[in-house]
Amino acid sequence: MADVNVLIAFYSRTGVTEALAKAIAEGAERQGAEVRLRRAREFVAPEIMAKATGWAEAADAMNERHPAPSTMDAEWADAIVLGTPTRFGTVSSELKAYIDSLGGLWVQGKLNGKAGAVFCSTSTAHGGNESTLLSMYNPLAHLGFIIVPTGYADASLYKAGTPYGASSVSNNQATPPSADDLEVARFQGRRVTEVAKALKHSGVK
Repeated sequence: MADVNVLIAFYSRTGVTEALAKAIAEGAERQGAEVRLRRAREFVAPEIMAKATGWAEAADAMNERHPAPSTMDAEWADAIVLGTPTRFGTVSSELKAYIDSLGGLWVQGKLNGKAGAVFCSTSTAHGGNESTLLSMYNPLAHLGFIIVPTGYADASLYKAGTPYGASSVSNNQATPPSADDLEVARFQGRRVTEVAKALKHSGVK
């Protein structure tokens, strides 16, 4: 039985954010965590999805690989890592809908003291990756999480990522994360797992 449970709840349209999520999962598992990878679902009409080539097909493929996140997943987890592509400098509506669904757990105080972290991807180099990451810190604080930034606690952060969380730039081509991006993501998975273990055994709420 794993010593700590990590939920990675993300939204991804082309697979770039999904790739970061998988690397974070690798890092967490290397630290002994049990990991659940969950993809938030679309709620736009099919005709809207059809206007972007490959959107519906990619969504179907990712949904086969990853269940939708639930409030039970959040309650199970000792750490939650949230990931999203940037939408006008902030979180995607698909992931935000999942965050908003956690209100019942918030009322009961069931998220207090859990570790929380964030990651994202953008289409362009200055497309709002840091503003998106910081925008996700706000609900983590309201929900009672202990926010775990990447900082510059690993040499990988001097080559990629941000001090707020892992990130990637797809250059409007759905370019997969680079090896440096993935190295930061794996470090983030290790770091949040280590902090979650410490919090769990300290009894902090």
